[in-house]
Amino acid sequence: MSDAILRFEKVHFSYSENAPILDGADFVVRRGAKLTLMGQNGAGKSTIFSLITGEHTPETGTVHCAPRASIAIARQVIPREQMEWSVREFFEACFSEKVYDIDPKIDAVLEVVNLHAPHDKPIRSFSGGQQARLLLASALIQNPDILLLDEPTNNLDKAGIRHLTDFLIAYDKTCLVISHDADFLNEFSHGVLYLDVHTHKVEQYRGDYHAVVRDISARIEKENRRNAQLAKHIQAKKEKANFFAQKGGGMRMVAKRMRQKAEVLEESKVDVRREDKTIRPFTIPAQESLPLDVVQISSFQTTIKHKLSTKKANLSLRRGEHLHLVGPNGIGKSRLLATMAQGKAPGVTIAPGVRIGYYRQDFSNLDFAATVYNTLMSAAGKPTEQHMRSVAAGFLITGDMMRKKVGSLSEGQKGLVAFAQLVLLEPELLILDEPTNHINFRHLPVIAKALDTYKGAMIVVSHVPEFVAQIRINKVLDLER
Repeated sequence: MSDAILRFEKVHFSYSENAPILDGADFVVRRGAKLTLMGQNGAGKSTIFSLITGEHTPETGTVHCAPRASIAIARQVIPREQMEWSVREFFEACFSEKVYDIDPKIDAVLEVVNLHAPHDKPIRSFSGGQQARLLLASALIQNPDILLLDEPTNNLDKAGIRHLTDFLIAYDKTCLVISHDADFLNEFSHGVLYLDVHTHKVEQYRGDYHAVVRDISARIEKENRRNAQLAKHIQAKKEKANFFAQKGGGMRMVAKRMRQKAEVLEESKVDVRREDKTIRPFTIPAQESLPLDVVQISSFQTTIKHKLSTKKANLSLRRGEHLHLVGPNGIGKSRLLATMAQGKAPGVTIAPGVRIGYYRQDFSNLDFAATVYNTLMSAAGKPTEQHMRSVAAGFLITGDMMRKKVGSLSEGQKGLVAFAQLVLLEPELLILDEPTNHINFRHLPVIAKALDTYKGAMIVVSHVPEFVAQIRINKVLDLER
């Protein structure tokens, strides 16, 4: 174990008595390893990172970190209270002590993440993809022994993901990554730590994501076969026990032994690993009264080298048509979608009375202080509680989660709440900004099918080609051309 840089031993952790996260978790991370941390939305992956950094402390068990090993984390989102900070202030906050002459260090690390930005520019003025690069740079500037990356590809365009992948391939220190992007992970990871949401334990596998899926499938098949064979033997023993018991006399002792053997076989059965639940297939209803011409775009604004410019266009979006909005990080896709949703985008006209459903990549259009229950019950149209709970259950939103505040949910759970809200809203125009961010990979085909069959008008931004390929796209607007 001399090469172990991190070790969990019998770690128990929960946020409440009824919400266990880890139950006797054990795993080891060797120095220089590059591992993926996987698990269902809300299973507690980010909590494991918080236990590693010391933000949280185990109830029982221990988290061992090699002496003098430094740790840095690139989280999923930049905290709201830091949005008014400048780039320089953002990086200065990464260090417990003042770093003199920090500007050259900032330039060097921004070069690594392929981002060029004035040091006095406020964080809020950066796009989601640019903020993702800033988060990564904030961890790299600390030059840690253990690098923790929480959904680092969210909001990154194709070039950004390629840049990050090349960096991680060449990275010679320890790295743990939470991600749902299998293709990205397969290029550099050595193994997988899988947090089982049912057992609250961490399973450790070698190989890339696809190899792990094969290992798990083979294990489940083997366990099911063995349990099926045992079930046949158990049933045979019970039938014989019943037969001998009816004979009476000395045969009752034989029946008793048969039952005892059946009990021994019962104990030999193993708990088959339960797969993560997947959301139910769903549809997003669109009102029949939707006008034929929904959106007209005569011009749009882009940002190139931090300067705003206006480009002419001649594009209309009709009922049932789906538009894919494309362009590199920072060009202004999210700003265009946000102003469209507000009805304030210059050069864009939306037909009067059209109800808009807006999925925002940072979920800032959700009320983080409201409960999930109130958030869904307040959807336009005022759904009945029965209908709301039925829709919510399809998105794995049940029980205790209903009483939680939206701000306390994991990013993946917020995404499911946002989709449930869209179903209840029944919009005539869908505006979707990176709808795959934070979402469990098992849910993505279900979401893609719902969007593919959506009968209203839709505008979507996504940097995930495999996801977009599953959706009917009628038109493309490239902001760079």
